[in-house]
Amino acid sequence: MELRQLRYFLTVAEEGNVTRAAARLGMAQPPLSAQIRALERDLGATLFHRTPRGVELTEAGLAFRAGVADIPAQLERAAFDTGRAARGETGALRVGFTGAAGIDPAVQDVIRAFRRSYPQVSLTLTEKNTEALVADLRAHVLDAAFVRATPEYAQEFRVTEVACSELVAVLPEDHPAAGLDPVPLPALRDDPFILTPRAVGPALHDAVLAACRAAGFEARPGQTAPQMMSVVSLVAAGLGVSLVPAAMRHLHLRGCVYRDLRGGGPRVTLSLASQRVERSVNVRNFLALAAPGA
Repeated sequence: MELRQLRYFLTVAEEGNVTRAAARLGMAQPPLSAQIRALERDLGATLFHRTPRGVELTEAGLAFRAGVADIPAQLERAAFDTGRAARGETGALRVGFTGAAGIDPAVQDVIRAFRRSYPQVSLTLTEKNTEALVADLRAHVLDAAFVRATPEYAQEFRVTEVACSELVAVLPEDHPAAGLDPVPLPALRDDPFILTPRAVGPALHDAVLAACRAAGFEARPGQTAPQMMSVVSLVAAGLGVSLVPAAMRHLHLRGCVYRDLRGGGPRVTLSLASQRVERSVNVRNFLALAAPGA
């Protein structure tokens, strides 16, 4: 029994006439009749009675139609759903991001574009610090994560650059250097620096310390904070100063100001980390939106 025979049978049953069914199927009447006879031989049952006006279903034909009527539609739906899955239009995607990445316009643009292009994909977003995100990638809890990648991460994962921005100073609004714009970094040598611990955000932590050394001093360690938003909150509370990605300017907190660094701040890269060998079409589609030219 072949699928085309089912289609022929259902068309003849619907038309009640072999000649009309053949015209509808775009074939000659004799081959259609031959296919119906072959189907009856396979089933060991007569499916149609001849009538003066055409044909009508036998008892066996009625039973057979009841059993197979939905098969062509089911196959069409299966083929349609298969095509959607192959194009990454269904399924799920789990993406992580750091607090700073979450307010970066580049990240927001990627998520917005994916949501618009693939509305039927279930998108789950998780905010954690870099080290926790990397651990989830290793455990395949996440499919991809926006992080400040280190060379070590680049060896372990596929790292796609999403954005590159300068670090800017964030100061209490009553800081002596708050009236300067840009601020010379050495003006902050006596202030405690509020940083995320290196264990949870190594790339940004190292970039701040390196910038201070390049300016001729070692950063004084101050209060630590687990996320960039916490860093800015502690600065606003007057507990110290810090250097943060320029995207943090979008976080407006009373009590602090953002200032460019004189001569330009060091640049930090925001990347999308994923598995080096990626089989998921959903992840590949997300990566394509994150870095269209990659």
